[in-house]
Amino acid sequence: MIHGDLDQVDLEILKLLQRDASLTNKEVSLMLHKSIATIHERIRRLKEQGYIKRVVAILDRKKINRNLIAFSHVLLKEHTAKTLVEFETEVSKFGEVMECLQMTGAHDFILRIATKDMDAYHEFLRHKLATLPNITTVQSYFVLSEPKSETAYPL
Repeated sequence: MIHGDLDQVDLEILKLLQRDASLTNKEVSLMLHKSIATIHERIRRLKEQGYIKRVVAILDRKKINRNLIAFSHVLLKEHTAKTLVEFETEVSKFGEVMECLQMTGAHDFILRIATKDMDAYHEFLRHKLATLPNITTVQSYFVLSEPKSETAYPL
C-alpha cells in the first residue's frame, strides 16, 4: 500500500486516470465493477486529499511547434535562501521553461526548456535566462530522440 488512506480500489482508479483522465465516472465504474456513486466519491476524495493535483491534456509538442527540448543545468553564484527563491520565481515566469528542478550535486537547477528550434533557444538563452542575476554557468543538453516518455507513476 502506498499510503494508509488508499486501498486497492483507489490505486486502480489512480492507475486508470493517469493513463486516460478523460474516462468518465461511468467508464471507471464499469472497469472496476463498482457503482458510479462510489467512483465519483472516491475521485472527489482523491482530489481533495491532493493525490490528483490536476487534470490536463498532454499535447504533441511537435504539432504545436516545440521541436527542440533542452535540459539546461544552471549553477548560481550564491546560495542564500533569498537568491534561490528569486531565481525560482523569475525562471518560472518564462513560458519556455516547462520544469524547474532544484538539484543536489554539481548544478543547482535543471530546467526543461521547450522551444521551436535552436534559434529560438538561443534567443531564450541570450535575452531571458542570461539576464537573470546570480547565474555562474548554464550548460545545456539537447534531446535527439524520445524513446520513452511517461507521465504515469507506477503504483
